[in-house]
Amino acid sequence: MQLVSVAAVAENRAIGRDGEVPWPHIEADVRQYRERVAGSPVILGRRTFDSMRDDLPGSRQIVVSRSADSVDVPTAVVADGVESAIARAEEIAGGGNTAGSDGDLVYVLGGGTIYELFQPHLDRMVLSHVAGSYDGDTFYPAWDTNEWTVAAETAFDRFTLREWVRRGSAA
Repeated sequence: MQLVSVAAVAENRAIGRDGEVPWPHIEADVRQYRERVAGSPVILGRRTFDSMRDDLPGSRQIVVSRSADSVDVPTAVVADGVESAIARAEEIAGGGNTAGSDGDLVYVLGGGTIYELFQPHLDRMVLSHVAGSYDGDTFYPAWDTNEWTVAAETAFDRFTLREWVRRGSAA
């Protein structure tokens, strides 16, 4: 199983303000994000899960929460921390897939605290680097660029999609 975070990140690492992205809507980014995570399990915090209830991402949702015992969505399960979320993800993604195949990807979708907690466990980051700095109340965690390398980069209007791979990772 590989853990991959997915986020849209401004130049100042802002990812949110008042529960929304702090920049005007970028349809191409939303589309590539939804296509990427559509058939895979995702890990997200309870507030992020609640904000997406009407259009949940991924095939299964692992909701990290210390306060919720369960969620009323059949595709979702609750985990009380990083270790239990990773164990749940391994159970869900494990279905006999070969290591390194797309079938064993689990995406980490935020919010800010979830990104921070899972950062040491990530194999890859797929980040939409949005042009400009924006006022935010939620930020993507800083990472040591010496530990990561850019494996792929695609320029779009208003953002650049970069896939970062942890050095020494089998990703």
